[in-house]
Amino acid sequence: MSITLILLVIGIVFLGSLMRAVFGFGDSIISMPLLALLPIDLSTSISLIGLVGFTVAVLTILSGWQNVDRPVLGRLSIATLLGIPCGLLLVRFAPNKVITYGLGIFLVIYGIYSLVKPRLFQSLPDLSLNKSIWSLPFGFVAGIFGSAYNMNGVPVVIYGTMRDWKPEVFRETLQAHFLVSSSLIIVGQFMGGFWSKELFLLYVLSLPVIGVAILLGNFIHGRIPSYKFGRYVFVVVIVLGMTLLV
Repeated sequence: MSITLILLVIGIVFLGSLMRAVFGFGDSIISMPLLALLPIDLSTSISLIGLVGFTVAVLTILSGWQNVDRPVLGRLSIATLLGIPCGLLLVRFAPNKVITYGLGIFLVIYGIYSLVKPRLFQSLPDLSLNKSIWSLPFGFVAGIFGSAYNMNGVPVVIYGTMRDWKPEVFRETLQAHFLVSSSLIIVGQFMGGFWSKELFLLYVLSLPVIGVAILLGNFIHGRIPSYKFGRYVFVVVIVLGMTLLV
């Protein structure tokens, strides 16, 4: 593997980790399309992003566990576990392009709609997601997308924005959920034979930039006013949806 290729991979890992550290999500959808442009095995790319995501979640949680909505985290995690087998079936029987395009279109529409009418759910009490039961369907869908397409964060992001979490609660609860789901994903990738010497080389070389990305991401996150954070999240959701479509 050439030095240039290694530097490109490390740069992509940095971008994904920075996105994750600032907003709490978006690393895999940013990193995977870029890694797909490089001459690297798909299994190596998937496993690398899985390990990086797990590492970012661990390091982020260490400094912000007190902000995690723990009751919600428990329900989301249980529902995610139940959704994982369904995701495997989805991969087996559903056309990949249909799911990808559908998810991309949904994210773009949801993001634009949320920017245009951010107070919709405040004016319709019947649609409130503050009841604990609502975390179950979102966690279940997260398990489906996580096992099928490594996009377990999308349903939880939508749930968090509808709950109108504070920025610190939003980010840390997402990281805690990713920590649980990423652990399962890593085990599955290991058992599936995705791990290799090339993977460990890239992961070890990426560790320093992951640390820098987390420090820089925490700095940027702390400078974002809470009243603007939600709008920034919706913009990121739109960009991710467009990325899937492209």
